[in-house]
Amino acid sequence: MEWTAVTVITSNEAVEAVSYILTDEGASGVQIDNAADYAHLQAGHYGKYGEIVDPQTLPHRQHGAAVTGYFPPKTFLPELIRTIESRVKQLASFGLNCGPGTVESSAIKDEQWATVWQKYYHSVRVTNQLTIVPKWEDYHRQQAGEKLLILDPGMAFGTGTHPTTKLMLQALETVIKGGESMIDVGTGSGVLSIAAKQLGAGHVIAYDIDETAVASARENLNLNPVASDVELGVNSLLDGIHQQVDLVVANILAEIIVPLIPQAWDNLKQGGQLLLSGIIKDKLSLVTETLSKQGFLVDETLRMKDWYGIIAHRPTEQE
Repeated sequence: MEWTAVTVITSNEAVEAVSYILTDEGASGVQIDNAADYAHLQAGHYGKYGEIVDPQTLPHRQHGAAVTGYFPPKTFLPELIRTIESRVKQLASFGLNCGPGTVESSAIKDEQWATVWQKYYHSVRVTNQLTIVPKWEDYHRQQAGEKLLILDPGMAFGTGTHPTTKLMLQALETVIKGGESMIDVGTGSGVLSIAAKQLGAGHVIAYDIDETAVASARENLNLNPVASDVELGVNSLLDGIHQQVDLVVANILAEIIVPLIPQAWDNLKQGGQLLLSGIIKDKLSLVTETLSKQGFLVDETLRMKDWYGIIAHRPTEQE
């Protein structure tokens, strides 16, 4: 049985948005080959037989990124490719440079795409405390207190090293003191839930609208015993959820964040914090204004490259 790989050649800053487009159009998984992922890698056990290799000598993109979505058999390709091309070009209207924005497709067998992403995925330190490690690498902690997030991206929801994910991991490291209850909206690979548990969070619930993402998240949670008690479910944002928690986190596009904000308000305790990422510059004011209208107070705005994250909270009666 042949699947179809649809690849978009794009810029580093548009990786998250292009990944979303491919998933939204029905991709069962997304592989990201991003030149930026190699920029800060240290020499490690990347060789075929476990030998130490300089990552810069590995075959990899020198510029920009290629985002590949895998589509099941019987997908009608002519219409799909036209739609993807159109949506990628529209990213410019949101202030995103999509780079070349070219779209190409190829047939790929099941057994090929089961392992193709592994050559692009290596251990990387993403915050002061957190290091993302693929399950097939033999990685040893570099210092006391370093916390490992073991991931198998499978059909892949990126490497966890995109700026939007890094911003959220930094925000989690900032706000978690220990024992917090949390809802992870749009969990994807589950990396934020795993990080929260590693940092000391208490009860964590994670939702995603995509069943494939939930299955991927479950596999990754199982690789991290500290996160074995995270509850997983299929859900659209926080529709129908009524549970007061200390933290709500979401690394999704701004257009999806806006309708999430009133839902997050209803599901946060007084003083509870809302952590958001996936916001481009042109949408930052939209998100902050929506937060303000809802009654949230913005505590901190984070930035990495062209992406923004926000830490806000629901005020207490005394504020």
